[in-house]
Amino acid sequence: MSSPTPLKFLMPGWFAIVMGLCGLSLAWYRAQGLMGEMAAVFSLLVGLLALVVAVVLLAASLTRWQRYPQALAEDLKHPVRHAFVAAIPVSLLLLAAVGVAHDGASGDLNLAWQALWWAGSLTQLWATVWVLGRWLAPVALVPAGANPGGLWPSVTPVLLIPVVGNVVVPLAGLPLGHELWSMAQFGIGAFLWPIVIGLVLVRRLAHSPLPDRILPAWFITIAPPSVIGVVLMQMQAPLALAVGLWGVALFFLVWLLPVLRRIATQPFSIAFWGLSFPLAALATLTLLIVEAMPGQGLLQTLGVLLLAASSIVIIWLCFATVRGLRDGTLLAPEPVATITPTAA
Repeated sequence: MSSPTPLKFLMPGWFAIVMGLCGLSLAWYRAQGLMGEMAAVFSLLVGLLALVVAVVLLAASLTRWQRYPQALAEDLKHPVRHAFVAAIPVSLLLLAAVGVAHDGASGDLNLAWQALWWAGSLTQLWATVWVLGRWLAPVALVPAGANPGGLWPSVTPVLLIPVVGNVVVPLAGLPLGHELWSMAQFGIGAFLWPIVIGLVLVRRLAHSPLPDRILPAWFITIAPPSVIGVVLMQMQAPLALAVGLWGVALFFLVWLLPVLRRIATQPFSIAFWGLSFPLAALATLTLLIVEAMPGQGLLQTLGVLLLAASSIVIIWLCFATVRGLRDGTLLAPEPVATITPTAA
């Protein structure tokens, strides 16, 4: 049943759609060496779609902020949804990366890509400081009744977006000439990546599992090693480092494949878009390694399969999202998850 005020429920997590589409655009752009000009055209079309979706979501989010400021305040206090606020700056950074890929670092729209990149970079840095600032908040600000288990319910793979999302900065920052700033912000994300992964695993093993409805968030763990590997390839770092990170990302994918069966039992929600960008980022890194290591037939086949898989998943997500909007099942109050800490 459709909600009478659907805009009220447009949380920042909807920008995961832009992230996924941008990731797919960058993956197809990298496939030009295997598929020719057709790949570049498809990449451009997907990038334009990502831009349109971003503009619509930004306009709708501003309207929501004006009409339902309390709804946004609730998002920012929520143990999981608050971390999705970083999906907005990461989307801006990825849009800049897609733009630079197609237009060039000194193309006609250079000022637009510069503006997008700076807006994304600075707001992403703010999101990291803000989210980590919650960890230092006085205990009085986190009452046990409002947030069972202290801060542990907020420790989910979604934290990788605001905390480790800084590794996305160099994708457009390096070609735009912001090497110093890009690598400094990249270092923040690279440093915090293993810390967040460790905390997420501790929460899962010692405290409580993730609510089933956000199971797709586990796939976000594929993104950091994939993006870090892409950046290292951009920097012309030793190939062995990028291949090692590719191995880590591929391991996470294989490790998480059994979770897909449990995800498939859940009603479709915007959380399913957590599958999109990580798969596309892994496909991009694989195709980059294929370029650097010609003659590896098995690796080339894997790259094409990953590109096809990420494309199929994202196309399905697009249709499922349109259907959910039409049926009124997406922009509606979400069910309240019961978080029960594991007994000692």
